Amino acid sequence: MRKKLIVSVILFALGLFIFASIALSESGRKKKDELYRQVGLFSDALAVIQSDYVEEVSPKDLIYGALKGMLASLDLHSQFLDQDTYNDLKVSTKGKFGGIGIEITIKDGLLTVITPIEDTPAWRAGIKPLDRIVKINNEITRDMALTEAVKRMRGKPGEVVNLTILRESEKKILGLNIVRGIIQIKDIKESRILEEGIGYIRLAQFGEETVKNINLALNNLSKERMEALILDLRNNPGGLLETAVQITGKFIPNGKLIVYTKGKKEKQILEFLSDVKQPILNLPMAVLINEGSASGSEIVAAALQYYKRAIIIGTKSFGKGSVQTVIPLSDGTALKLTTSKYFTPGGKEISGKGVIPDIIVEDKNESFSEPEKKPSAEDIFERIEKNDTKQPQKDGSDYKSDKQVVRAVDLLKAVKFYRNAKE
Repeated sequence: MRKKLIVSVILFALGLFIFASIALSESGRKKKDELYRQVGLFSDALAVIQSDYVEEVSPKDLIYGALKGMLASLDLHSQFLDQDTYNDLKVSTKGKFGGIGIEITIKDGLLTVITPIEDTPAWRAGIKPLDRIVKINNEITRDMALTEAVKRMRGKPGEVVNLTILRESEKKILGLNIVRGIIQIKDIKESRILEEGIGYIRLAQFGEETVKNINLALNNLSKERMEALILDLRNNPGGLLETAVQITGKFIPNGKLIVYTKGKKEKQILEFLSDVKQPILNLPMAVLINEGSASGSEIVAAALQYYKRAIIIGTKSFGKGSVQTVIPLSDGTALKLTTSKYFTPGGKEISGKGVIPDIIVEDKNESFSEPEKKPSAEDIFERIEKNDTKQPQKDGSDYKSDKQVVRAVDLLKAVKFYRNAKE
């Protein structure tokens, strides 16, 4: 009886395995059949366009157009990169290219500035995070692909790019003539002691040399007897994930979770832990963020906030918490595809939500809060022709007129005072 029971259990388990395999195989077959059916539909449409469309269109243009539309339909950050755009991307990652110096995305159906890059033509012209670009060289940006917008703004240094900007926070439309320059990205913009031993590092991006450069900056500030640190991540659009992880690891204990990613495939589920051998754990810190802080900046701020390692000050960050993988194709083009999303150590999703500061302090010149009633993209495009344009006013002031920095300095002074009193 016992042998019969064991044989029955084995046969039952085997039957379940075979049934599951058949079910999975059937499910896979149905998916493939559906894919082949839809590809057939695409092929039919392609043939009709080539046969009946009023003008001659090359197969390459049709396929590229279809790929651009297909990638754009997925999310705001996935893109099809033609040869020129892909080459531009490869050049820009080396830190030097011709353009006006802004990071952009599509938000609420409008071409939106994530942040201007410091010390570039766009920065000097007064462009700000959340500005909406409604025209490029007098051409309306309605339905313009992100790659196309980037291509129109990049080009030979010395040439003028005309932008029409909607600034919703001021309810203004601004006309800007910006002369392209050589965009050379510098990761650390400023490093100095502000007052009473409070160090300040302005980090503009996370590049290949950033870890080395921030180590040098911290060493120099330590020699000047730094007793607290302000890490300014405002208008930092991100960069290399590994760099953001390494910089975060400098300020939290070894072996702590900094960020994790989740995607469709098992290999896209990754955890990133701190692994700096001698982290800086006793230095009081404040981190500044704003609407222009995205991606890697949000990872650093969220982790330091979670471990209560720094006070986060400013306004809510951009909310660009996803991983884009660039996948080259056979003809020199590429897919820039969202493959996973970032999650904080506490399990919060960054994408679309951003990081909320511990202390809300608006930027020195602007409130980036959304208006009570937001107009739609179509409303905006219908209105832009009726509005007057004018140049924005620039402001070049010292840190003492910067409300966020001043608030951070005051808080770190209080922390230092409390620690000294306790000792």
